[in-house]
Amino acid sequence: MTKKKEKVLVAMSGGVDSSIAAFLLQKQGYDVTGIFLHFWKDSSSSIKNVENKCCSAKALMDARRVCQKIRIPLYTFNFADIFKKEVVDYFLNKYKQGLTPNPCIPCNKLVKLGLLIKRARKLGFDYVATGHYVKNKKLKIKNKKYFFKLYRGKDRDKDQSYFLYNLTQEQLRHVLFPLGDYTKDEVRKLAKKFKLLVHDKKESQEICFIPEKSHNDFLKRYLKLKSGKIKTLDNKIIGQHNGLPLYTIGQRKGVEIGGTGPYYVARRDYRANILYVVEDKDNPVLYGDKLIAKEVNWISGIEPIFPLKCQAVIRYRHKPAECYLIPQPFLLNRRKGEAKKQTGAYKVKFKKPQRAVTPGQSVVFYGLKCYACGSPATNGAHANECYACGSPATNGAHANYNNEDEILGGGIIK
Repeated sequence: MTKKKEKVLVAMSGGVDSSIAAFLLQKQGYDVTGIFLHFWKDSSSSIKNVENKCCSAKALMDARRVCQKIRIPLYTFNFADIFKKEVVDYFLNKYKQGLTPNPCIPCNKLVKLGLLIKRARKLGFDYVATGHYVKNKKLKIKNKKYFFKLYRGKDRDKDQSYFLYNLTQEQLRHVLFPLGDYTKDEVRKLAKKFKLLVHDKKESQEICFIPEKSHNDFLKRYLKLKSGKIKTLDNKIIGQHNGLPLYTIGQRKGVEIGGTGPYYVARRDYRANILYVVEDKDNPVLYGDKLIAKEVNWISGIEPIFPLKCQAVIRYRHKPAECYLIPQPFLLNRRKGEAKKQTGAYKVKFKKPQRAVTPGQSVVFYGLKCYACGSPATNGAHANECYACGSPATNGAHANYNNEDEILGGGIIK
């Protein structure tokens, strides 16, 4: 009796990555179906015929052409309402609170993967697949059960693991990432080899639901902004800002002070509506050696042993920085002057100060190499011995030897 093919629903964006993801899965013997997702678009923009960059008419046409070429069906889902609620409203609300959010993270967890997995499972699909450059590894444990780990992709320049730290074991059980072992150049060459028209298609780096190049135009349209004073740290007034949500820590672009500068954002005082700046991009005030991470998700679903020594990334493409974590059971509410009990919060202390630690951004935790032999270990978050050399921890009894490419988890910077 022939084994029934496993069914995969591939999120097709009309780009080269999702196209090759579908192609590779088809070659691996899966029963592949394409799905194109429609998201919210900003109809209030002054730009004519405005479209969401992720789901434009051109993107849908390209997705159709690819699906016709590799002979798979293509359907569409309208996710506009949930995208508006979970991504756009989240983005605006966080800026109102004086934070700097990354909208791609809730989008992946709740919409592009979260809701899509639920819909796919109801329709009888075994998996959902995307064109993310990341690895999802399935490890067998006792009682015929499986455990999933998430790793950086082979292409470090395109690695998208930072955006996926919020995924759960249940979600990872039903998602495939076919491009984890490929580089972008290899993907483009494959697309050209098999004559896919999208092989040289350019990709957008901007936020998909913002029509303009600058997200400040979007914020000006939806937030009530109040101008105020720009001061140096010694309280010298040097200019006027256009509304504090338009500025983020360490920023230079947009701090427009005629005749002097350049200046970098050092601090935002929301009570007094003052923007504080410094002239030196490496001014010590722009650096911090600790942060509080809240709403932390551990990929394993299990809290690791503490203190946890690992690497942290505080923004996309930030160089991993060595640090250690300890639980932070109480968080201080500065406005109310009281401490509140909090689960999923941790204090992160860096070995070296990091520039522009920004509240609202995500901090993502990765494993470390063994101090004794330099080998990346693969034996999990609770190991106290290096799998390669057997050496006990040299940096504390609870040191954790993990593969440096493994995502342990992440959270939001308070």
